[in-house]
Amino acid sequence: MTSTLDIQSIREDFPALATTMRGKDLIYFDNGATSLKPRPVLEALQGYYGDYSANIHRGVYEMSERATAAYDNARETIRRFLGVSPEQGEVIFTRGTTESINLVAYSWAVKFLKPGDEILLTAMEHHSNIVPWQYVAQRTGAVLRYIPMTPEGAFTDEALCGALGPRVRLVAITAMSNVTGYMPSLEGLVARARHQGARVLVDGAQYACHHAVNVTALDCDFFAFSGHKMCGPTGIGVLYAKRELLEEMDPFHYGGDMIQEVTLEGSTWAHLPEKFEAGTPHIAGAVGMAAAAEYLLEIGLEEIAAHEGDLLRYVTEATERLSYLRPFGPAALERRGGIFSFALEGVHPHDVGSLLDQQGIAVRTGFHCAQPLMAHFGVVGTVRASFYLYNTREEIDRFVAALERLYGILG
Repeated sequence: MTSTLDIQSIREDFPALATTMRGKDLIYFDNGATSLKPRPVLEALQGYYGDYSANIHRGVYEMSERATAAYDNARETIRRFLGVSPEQGEVIFTRGTTESINLVAYSWAVKFLKPGDEILLTAMEHHSNIVPWQYVAQRTGAVLRYIPMTPEGAFTDEALCGALGPRVRLVAITAMSNVTGYMPSLEGLVARARHQGARVLVDGAQYACHHAVNVTALDCDFFAFSGHKMCGPTGIGVLYAKRELLEEMDPFHYGGDMIQEVTLEGSTWAHLPEKFEAGTPHIAGAVGMAAAAEYLLEIGLEEIAAHEGDLLRYVTEATERLSYLRPFGPAALERRGGIFSFALEGVHPHDVGSLLDQQGIAVRTGFHCAQPLMAHFGVVGTVRASFYLYNTREEIDRFVAALERLYGILG
């Protein structure tokens, strides 16, 4: 699919792109860590904090009623963003993908997994989708298993089928690697896991901000993602989960607003979704995340994905002549999102990042919270350029030229 986005118009929505870094026009290629924020999101945040900054679900005065309506409407927007059928599942606001996965680990896995049950992962997962399951395994006696990966960091259908045995109770997998952009075929994976009686958790942190998602069609049990990678605020995220699972899970946090009745002898829990949203929530965060979702939906997530695919092809072709550059990830670009990870021969990734910084180019260096994948590739870290809807081919030209110059200095 060819992108038809009006990139210049989009760029004007992002005030940060008019700023400089180290005296140079900013090129922001660290979208895999967090995205820049457009004016509609900034205006939504200012609207809450400036006009109706009251608590929700408590006051009977107008400001509180406005805040409550905005928060509840934000949930409806995220339902639409995910294609959630109300009778099938529910949207829970969290602090981000990490907390969403931990919620499932503590409230579902610790409660229901038994010794010998298996949790199936991959070595390409973010630490947030490995460490909680290590804890669960220690706590419950469950066993962690990993789908074998190809040298380039993908896995085959045969590898999946071989790993998906009868004792697997949960498959926890990223929809898009934050290191290589690799996107496994989730539809087939979910169908196979469901046939085996396993639950499926999808880490959508890198995927949902770039690609259209329909959790009802995907039929996953849990889907987690964050607001700050999709043009929204930090400190806000979402867990989608099937309703019957949430009903049988215990609360994750305890306190105000998640209760139905409290006596000195005990308490009962509120209905969904409040059961999992104790205390004062990140109201502004939810409002801002909803504004970001509306912004992306209006532009079109399929268009955004096509634009980023074009940038990935362009940077891949532009760097093929650099014999000293080693790219990471599957060669099949159609199975990858807009992430370009690489290493320069004989040059530490941090040195590359520091010199790019001097040219006004922001990239991420290191192991990207994915040390098992770094071990799989046999490196200590990579340089990662990650693209979004406001990035351009011209920025990539400047990026590649900067790589050539700095290798002439350091190589």
